[in-house]
Amino acid sequence: MHRAARPEQLPLFQAPEWTRVIGVFDLETTGVDVTRDRIVTAHVGVLDADGAVLTARDWLADPGVPIPDGAAAIHGISTEHARAHGRDAATVVAEVVDALACIFAAGIPVVAYNAPYDFSLLKHEALRHAVAPLESPWPVIDPLVVDKRYDRYRRGKRTLSVVAQHYAVRLDGAHEASADAVAAGRVALALADRYAAWLPPTLDELHTRQIGWARSQAESLTEYFVQIGRLDPEESLDGRWPIR
Repeated sequence: MHRAARPEQLPLFQAPEWTRVIGVFDLETTGVDVTRDRIVTAHVGVLDADGAVLTARDWLADPGVPIPDGAAAIHGISTEHARAHGRDAATVVAEVVDALACIFAAGIPVVAYNAPYDFSLLKHEALRHAVAPLESPWPVIDPLVVDKRYDRYRRGKRTLSVVAQHYAVRLDGAHEASADAVAAGRVALALADRYAAWLPPTLDELHTRQIGWARSQAESLTEYFVQIGRLDPEESLDGRWPIR
């Protein structure tokens, strides 16, 4: 089978204009069901072109439900700690939505690794707490989608920690919202630097292209899962992006 040549970095090409300032966003939660699970911690920040943090805010919420042991083992926040130190969930959700809305209103893209997870869970949390949700977050940059597009045949996992290591981005404190958000932003900057010659020329086009890339990637993964018996032939993965 013919495989497209892997594009190599061309240092003569400048990084896209949008890399001058980027927003970053990440959630740590009670689980992986975006319709049912709750926010435990959140981070929204802004980075400069070198990946330095310009401004940042962190939240710890009392999700109002027990935090499963499995989730607590990942992000380190127990039910007892969240109840003792976390703020009211509705207040946290409203403030996170507002922080993101302000970044979008300024025309700054928000980087979120596996964006449909974080934005969809935030939407359902907003609806749960009678907060006006972000219906169509834009512009969004998802390093997971972009990496899969431009380095499609690289073997191995595509978790944030693995991808960060691949692009020589330091990630200390994985599964802390702040550490993951900042690392995802720096991965996005590394991708923009490496693939500057091939990226869409405008932020609008990059956002739009990611919609199609994510859909194609979900279709390809669905086909593979059906082949190995992980999915029924009548099932399919949801490829909607950046929110479901």
